[in-house]
Amino acid sequence: MLSIYISPNLLVSGIDVQIVRKSIKNLHLAVYPPNGHVRVAAPENITDDNVRLAVVSKLSWIKNQQQDFKNQPRQTERKYISGECHYYLGKRYRLEVIEREGKPEVEHLKAGKLKLFVKSGASVTTKEKQITEWYRGQLKATIPSLLEKWQPKVGKIAADWGIRKMRTKWGSCNIKKRRIWLNLELAKKPLECVEYIVVHELIHLHERNHNERFKSLMEKNLPNWRSLQKLLNTAPLAHEDWEY
Repeated sequence: MLSIYISPNLLVSGIDVQIVRKSIKNLHLAVYPPNGHVRVAAPENITDDNVRLAVVSKLSWIKNQQQDFKNQPRQTERKYISGECHYYLGKRYRLEVIEREGKPEVEHLKAGKLKLFVKSGASVTTKEKQITEWYRGQLKATIPSLLEKWQPKVGKIAADWGIRKMRTKWGSCNIKKRRIWLNLELAKKPLECVEYIVVHELIHLHERNHNERFKSLMEKNLPNWRSLQKLLNTAPLAHEDWEY
């Protein structure tokens, strides 16, 4: 079982760095959306000074990543009222809220509209929950065909998969259990970006780390993965409540 220990944060050149110590061989540095949170996964025997040196050597890259996240467009806070814009598979839709008796539901219209049916006086929380569950259902219906397409190509089969809200990643993979998790926010992103994350997580069943072997497998299976990664990371982010 992989042991994990959260060390006290380090301040390096004005940047707050979270350190997660694990029973791994190599140090991994990452910058996460939406606000450029810096996290280092480090072997248990690596000292804070060594972590500091690793961060300093990547300062220019870290700052560029943080600036990219800062410049990335963000939606305003959602109020779930008619006329508001919502994204689905990379396309923008106008929300139309219709009050009626009966079960709340969402209707997706190709004419650029999302219709939300709710009872009169429904709260923002109720509306948000209905839209969120609609997103979940839509993404859940999208994934099986992508797995059917890519599992034979990649040569690995996920024993299980699921969808959940994730604060720092678009997806994750439990290699031991062969379980893939996908970020619910992907329902708002272009389909090719969803496909990229599915392939990305399946590749992790071959290789745990984002090393040269991992990149080589990505190149072999999805040659345009870097452009899809860039597209995903420049698409509008959710409201700033989505934080680490």
